[in-house]
Amino acid sequence: MLALCHAPAYASLPPGQIVPRLATQGAYIASEASFYRILREADEHHHRGRSRPPRPAAEPPRLVARAPNEVWTWDISWLPGPVKGLFFYLSLIVDLYSRKILGWEVYTRESAEYAAEVVRRAVLAEGCVGQPLVLHADNGSPLKGETLLETLYRLGIATSSSRPRTSNDNPYSEALFRTCKYCPAYPTPGFASLEEARAWMQPFVYGYNHKHCPRGIRLVTPQQRHSGQDQAILAQRQAICEQPRAPHPERWSRAIRNWNPITEVGLNPTAEVISVPAGHSQTG
Repeated sequence: MLALCHAPAYASLPPGQIVPRLATQGAYIASEASFYRILREADEHHHRGRSRPPRPAAEPPRLVARAPNEVWTWDISWLPGPVKGLFFYLSLIVDLYSRKILGWEVYTRESAEYAAEVVRRAVLAEGCVGQPLVLHADNGSPLKGETLLETLYRLGIATSSSRPRTSNDNPYSEALFRTCKYCPAYPTPGFASLEEARAWMQPFVYGYNHKHCPRGIRLVTPQQRHSGQDQAILAQRQAICEQPRAPHPERWSRAIRNWNPITEVGLNPTAEVISVPAGHSQTG
């Protein structure tokens, strides 16, 4: 098999070409898999040509939050305007641990200056200047702008970036946009003006933070979890649900719902998640 691969007629061909040509000539020596195995064992299976060899896929960024204001995720989405092809741009910052919307704004265009303003407002509102914090976002141009990067540096915020063209690396922001755009009150025909878009977003953000109860945080509101009220609420639910079970536990075939507080939330988690200290970058 090696001698055949070394022959001038086949030296430049892969096994996927050699085996069919032999079959056309009425000969069969081995399968393509066997050819590849023998070539690998002889250390003769390597990338050739001027094209770049295939590279292993980059690992997604993996972060973990164990308290509010440790990891934020940020993204921008289009909102339909008054005519086809005209859009407004919604920036949203959400806390990974609590799911609370910490900053938002609607603009007529994307820019690093606008993104920096949204981040600055959120940091001042939360009073977390200088605290260890990671801001995760996609690879859009606003995140790479010098104005935003300089703002993040002055505020002591580390950056984390999704892999190129991989929206799944930022799932919490993507899910939040879906919740927004599938809200029954969402104006699917479009917003007539920038002011109308901002006016609609204001009650949506308030309702999401103070009334919406995501399953991922044990059905409490983002505001309750962000302020630490969720532990008392979940403990009360635990006690209430235990009361009817206590007199006759044998009648219950299953345990009650799990009301234990979630202690940590991971972004693209695996068996081991990574906390990124402030001042460092985590890029996929």
